[in-house]
Amino acid sequence: MAKVIGYWKLESQDDQWDEYMKVCGVGFATRQIGKRVSSWEDIKQDGDMWSLDITSTFKNTSLKFKLNEEFDEKTLDGRDVKSVFSIEDDKLVHYQKSLAVGIPDSVITRELKDENTMIVTFTAIGKNVTSVRIFSKQKR
Repeated sequence: MAKVIGYWKLESQDDQWDEYMKVCGVGFATRQIGKRVSSWEDIKQDGDMWSLDITSTFKNTSLKFKLNEEFDEKTLDGRDVKSVFSIEDDKLVHYQKSLAVGIPDSVITRELKDENTMIVTFTAIGKNVTSVRIFSKQKR
């Protein structure tokens, strides 16, 4: 799974990104910002500890985790979730269980299209909404 380790820059997103954020309870103003910001993901592994640092021109977050161990997460858009990362079929899969009533759980899947392109798929469980964002590998 070392393939996803690296520094990744957001290059594009499909037109479902706004709808995904909307069904997850993200307000209009934050969605407008979320559709326009530049974003980077830095994925690292040190033994059994992983880190995912997400930086943008709006907000930043840093997740530290062990695979298959649940932890508390506050998403960039302010949602409180219980998260678990796992490796499935050569993909880094991030499950988010919503703690808010009426807000769906999410699955975020990171997989490589090729050695320089990472596809990140966001799925709102039970809402039939999926969005894809494309990242390119960068030098640190």
